[in-house]
Amino acid sequence: MAQDWVDVGSAEELAGEPLRQVMVGRTKVALVWRDGVFSAISGVCNHVGGPLGHGRLDGEYVVCPWHNWKFHCRTGEGEPGYEEDRVPSYEVRIEGGRVLVCAEAATGRSKKKHPPHPLTRITVRGEPGGIAIDAPLRVAGISTTNMDVANPRFSTSEALLEASLERARERSAETRLIRLAELSFRHCEGYYSKSAHACTWPCSITQMDPKDQMDRVYEAVVQWADVILVATPIRWGAPSSLYAKMVERMNCVQNQETIANRVLMRHKTAAFIVTGGQDNVQAVVGQMLTFFGELGCQFPPFPFIAHSRGWSAEDMERNVEVVRGSTQLREGARALMDRCLETSEVLIGRKIGGERPVRGGRKAHSERE
Repeated sequence: MAQDWVDVGSAEELAGEPLRQVMVGRTKVALVWRDGVFSAISGVCNHVGGPLGHGRLDGEYVVCPWHNWKFHCRTGEGEPGYEEDRVPSYEVRIEGGRVLVCAEAATGRSKKKHPPHPLTRITVRGEPGGIAIDAPLRVAGISTTNMDVANPRFSTSEALLEASLERARERSAETRLIRLAELSFRHCEGYYSKSAHACTWPCSITQMDPKDQMDRVYEAVVQWADVILVATPIRWGAPSSLYAKMVERMNCVQNQETIANRVLMRHKTAAFIVTGGQDNVQAVVGQMLTFFGELGCQFPPFPFIAHSRGWSAEDMERNVEVVRGSTQLREGARALMDRCLETSEVLIGRKIGGERPVRGGRKAHSERE
């Protein structure tokens, strides 16, 4: 049976780049020019379909531009230790100064079996595999203040978060406190900016780097918690840099809705605690409401408490004293948790009381005089 050879271009022109994508009919092929020889392998990565022809060469290996998987430029085999991950290879020949690629692959594709990441399985309270509707509510408190863990100091935002979690425990809820400052996790590396499908759930970094501890946040927020309470200081009119680092990495949660119509976070309640020596409370909370709303979270009445002494208050020692000694702010934190738990009970279909929600926390200015 005669082979079908496809002309993909001038050999002289194609030799100008070590790696490029060409089309062999409707098939994407990564064409390689190395050591004076053309070779070709499939242009589709085994992982999540990344465009190998748009990657780079690392010695004899084509590196996928999405998640850095590697395949030999001639055989299509994975790098040492991953040879079972093979992409098809194609025969190449030169005729009359033209590069011809055989339309039929010389070798097949094979994928090494990789166990699914534990975060892949999403459980929903009250559904098969999830915890029972009447099990205690679960509250994840996330402190985003940044400090030297070896030399801890008083944090106004974390102090109010702890008061709120204490109230949750009084109401028989289970709690977790996650301090981002104690976790080692990489910044978002912008896979989404390469392609929407390059940003995966679980996060591509989490899959590649077992030392990356962002998985603790993912597990708590996406799988475990009914209520998510995030506390942040104000830094130059914005949430803390650790908060920004966390939410950038949580893009992998939101993008599942846009690229796969898959909502990972269901029946979740989110609320916020914001403190700062200077103002911009509404802008900070606005970002947080927008982001967690985009994840599918719902909010209780009066979904945040905040404290700020204004732009001119540079006596930061006084600011700490005010928060440390404020019964109003602690009461506000406790009332916020009450509203969160009651909202969560509505979302998951549990019976709750009919009392009017107490806002709390807004009279704290009377203690600053």
